Amino acid sequence: MTHIFTAASTATAVPPAAGAPDGFRPVAGPDAVHLAVHDARRAAHYYCATLALPCTAYSGPETGDPETVGYVFQCGPTRYVLTSVLQVLTDRGRRLADHLDRYGEGVTDLVLDVPDGYAAYDYAVDRGAHPITEPYELTDRYGTVVLAAVGAPGGLRHTLVERTAYSGPYLPGYLPVPPELRPPTGSLV
Repeated sequence: MTHIFTAASTATAVPPAAGAPDGFRPVAGPDAVHLAVHDARRAAHYYCATLALPCTAYSGPETGDPETVGYVFQCGPTRYVLTSVLQVLTDRGRRLADHLDRYGEGVTDLVLDVPDGYAAYDYAVDRGAHPITEPYELTDRYGTVVLAAVGAPGGLRHTLVERTAYSGPYLPGYLPVPPELRPPTGSLV
């Protein structure tokens, strides 16, 4: 039986963009869907127990992030990241809290896997994407990622992530889930 998310998230070959030099493909495929939730641990329990998605990474106070708690689920090439705010300390926390206040729980960011973060950002902005965050690098013991963000109509954010020099479980600041923080997998009732 096909897993319910695998069929929807299987990457297909993306043709080169029109006018792209030498067949340059600015986007390799989907990377992650970020969702803002009120209680990340409870939502993680739901994803584990009812959807059978494995939890592969965690970020929170125990990993050095006092502002948010995040659980990452891997399904095929796509990750689902559930994040809740513990306390607003930065613009990121404010953005998540504002989203929850205004819209409730839901998608805040569609993350796209790109082969070159700098080139993909320039390519998108040169063609009319609203620049949000210019490319920058984050590094931890697993390597370095390049991140950038552009805006889409309606206020949705698209983060561009280049992982060519990164082997970690998700992004710097995320670690494999320790047993004491792993969401329960048992029944919800």
